[in-house]
Amino acid sequence: MKIERKFTRSDHKTGTGAYASIEFTKTASEIRNPDGTIVFKLDEIEVPASWSQVASDVLAQKYFRKAGVPAVLKRVEEKGVPEFLWPSVPDEDALAKLPEDQRFSGESSAKQVFDRLAGAWTYWGWKGGNFSAETDAHAYFDEMRYMLAAQMAAPNSPQWFNTGLHWAYGIDGPGQGHFYVDYASGKLTKSTSAYEHPQPHACFIQSVKDDLVGDGGIMDLWVREARLFKYGSGTGTNFSSLRGSNERLAGGGKSSGLMSFLKIGDRAAGAIKSGGTTRRAAKMVICDMDHPDIEEFIGWKVKEEQKVAALVAGSKMHEQQLNLIFGAIRDWDGAEDDAFDPKVNTSLKAAIRVAKKNAIPETYVNRVLQYARQGYSSIEFPTYDTDWDSEAYLTVSGQNSNNSVRVTDAFLKAVKDDADWALLKRTDGQIAKTVKAVDLWEQIGHAAWACADPGIQFHDTINAWHTCPRDGEIRGSNPCSEYMFLDDTACNLASMNLLTFYHDGKFAAEDYMHATRLWTLTLEISVLMAQFPSREIAQLSYRFRTPWPWLRQYRRLADEYGPWLRQCAGPRHVWGADSIDDRCFLCHIRRDCPRAWQLPRL
Repeated sequence: MKIERKFTRSDHKTGTGAYASIEFTKTASEIRNPDGTIVFKLDEIEVPASWSQVASDVLAQKYFRKAGVPAVLKRVEEKGVPEFLWPSVPDEDALAKLPEDQRFSGESSAKQVFDRLAGAWTYWGWKGGNFSAETDAHAYFDEMRYMLAAQMAAPNSPQWFNTGLHWAYGIDGPGQGHFYVDYASGKLTKSTSAYEHPQPHACFIQSVKDDLVGDGGIMDLWVREARLFKYGSGTGTNFSSLRGSNERLAGGGKSSGLMSFLKIGDRAAGAIKSGGTTRRAAKMVICDMDHPDIEEFIGWKVKEEQKVAALVAGSKMHEQQLNLIFGAIRDWDGAEDDAFDPKVNTSLKAAIRVAKKNAIPETYVNRVLQYARQGYSSIEFPTYDTDWDSEAYLTVSGQNSNNSVRVTDAFLKAVKDDADWALLKRTDGQIAKTVKAVDLWEQIGHAAWACADPGIQFHDTINAWHTCPRDGEIRGSNPCSEYMFLDDTACNLASMNLLTFYHDGKFAAEDYMHATRLWTLTLEISVLMAQFPSREIAQLSYRFRTPWPWLRQYRRLADEYGPWLRQCAGPRHVWGADSIDDRCFLCHIRRDCPRAWQLPRL
């Protein structure tokens, strides 16, 4: 591809082509607890002067690589790759001359982050044959760095976390069970490196089989989820294939049901906290409306919220009532031995009566009396609060995912007609239970009102908009539900800041189209370079090139309509035999191409 410059000028001798017009400044970033203690602090970080403190904090606290960045680097020559794109590794000889504590550190400049992101994209884009000449690669490299620094656009979080760590710093580790499709051979390959092929995709939809320990089964899913969470990605799964509680098992006995496994997955996800190098787990859990355990699923988080309320109220009541018993003993002014006898100490008797009335267990009342006889004058009973990140919420389940129910047109009609609704066994398809559809609908409404979950996904409507219906149903979504596609696929996203294209009352449409073209290319390169947590996701994501699944339909028609498409008028409209230039499909959508009306509607 030919890449023109709109935001930068070629200045490779000084190396400032991307940043020549951008002022940088030094600032500091810190995180404090409510009591003022410092959790995180980083001084003298370099950021664009136009950035807000919030943007600087996000970069420093989340996106800077915290460790493993060598103080001295050297380039590794790679045949067929331009010198400015050669990967870097630690210069071991130079590092050996430095004090041990100065050899490796973390990133401290936004330029380091921009360079490694854009550098890795350009490197893989070159290897994948995306640039017509080295000057085009240079232009792409500079334009992408400029847009990042100017906050014109940004990729999703896993790109910031992972992309370029191997290319820019030689950071690596053993394979983590990932797979990728080799761009040159098209063969599925198991990764032997943690970062050579990064994990840049943010959104995953994974399938799960009704199998406990086999490949693609329940326990295998938790491992795949851990691979995603570790590198900052999120995942969603429709768990409706799992059999309901009390359905028969092949080896005898009965299943513990859907909810027992969801709670295991919730605990596994909760083990990855926001104090890590990326972010806490992001997860979507989906259940179809005809699953035998749907009622328990709908009410899951409502009951867990009630448990939190009970923990908060109960813990505070215990602390209050138990210390009132201590107070009654401490305030006794008679014989010492009588202080502990409720028959004699009437204040103690009253305190014990009130404690029991408030449901304080008798074992705790007796324990306080024993403590008092040993000389203690008070007790510290742990209390809880309703902060979402508090120990109370960490104690209960269901707090590490967004939950959604999958409703069909048939279910909505049953609600409208006040009809019965059948819950079906997963083992044989027989009816496990019949309920009123309206009752289920009321349960959903109450649960959503009480705790904001579950959300609703409209199965038939979603599939009516499906761009690849021949390849299977859409059954799930990513954690935020903006990505809905086939199971075992992933997408990487980017955002564009429209205000940065608005100047003096006018929208810079040409600049915006240029930026859209480059970021579309970036997302395509990201598929080429990526590794994925399973064989299936690696194959399907490479095949469908998500997040643009509808492109595949254009490609599928390329052979039939290719000769006609290549006649599309004008130098701005190009459709190659094996690739699609973004301007061609953009002009079709905008319908300003003189031939667009002839292209078959998909």
